[in-house]
Amino acid sequence: MTAQFVLANTSLSPVPLTPEVHLHLADEAIELWERTESDQGGQLPPPFWAFAWAGGQALARYVLDHPALLAGRDVLDLAAGSGLVAIAAMKAGAARVTAVEIDPLAIAAIDVNTKANDVVVTALLGDVLEQEPDADVVLAGDVFYSREMTRRMLAYLRRAAGKGTTVLVGDPGRAYLPKDHLTLLAEYDVPVPRTLEDAPVKRTTVWAVNP
Repeated sequence: MTAQFVLANTSLSPVPLTPEVHLHLADEAIELWERTESDQGGQLPPPFWAFAWAGGQALARYVLDHPALLAGRDVLDLAAGSGLVAIAAMKAGAARVTAVEIDPLAIAAIDVNTKANDVVVTALLGDVLEQEPDADVVLAGDVFYSREMTRRMLAYLRRAAGKGTTVLVGDPGRAYLPKDHLTLLAEYDVPVPRTLEDAPVKRTTVWAVNP
């Protein structure tokens, strides 16, 4: 899967809550998913990379509005999807940003989107959640959507926070949001495609992860 596939199945548009960032986005999730699997000839993960999810939008907005948190620092964006949060981090003045994804097509989307926004982000394909965190700031948008993902992600994020790393997450009210380990920083009403969520606007929160 290549950048050509991303470009052929999306259109460049501003992100609703962060119009400073333009992304190559799709209109229909199911149709794109079917097209992706047909093109590859097998089962693939949903095309999370083709949409600006509410958790990522809120986190990106917070980062852009609080550039002092990232200025001159090394940033890690987990489950980066389209690269929205990573791009926002670079626009906010981060020294370096690494965007991690397990989907090869997301890596292609990140490359396309960073070029569209004239920023440089290192896209890393792989699962880093069992590794030791090594960044000044760790960001994660909309990662608490399943019990197992929350267990693994929270363990990594708390390890990072325990080392003194600034750890921020964005969440649109997912069932497994671990509020007991978080401190609320901000709330936003985020426009989202009806094909993704149960409402056209999602009340979305940004949190700091406690050690």
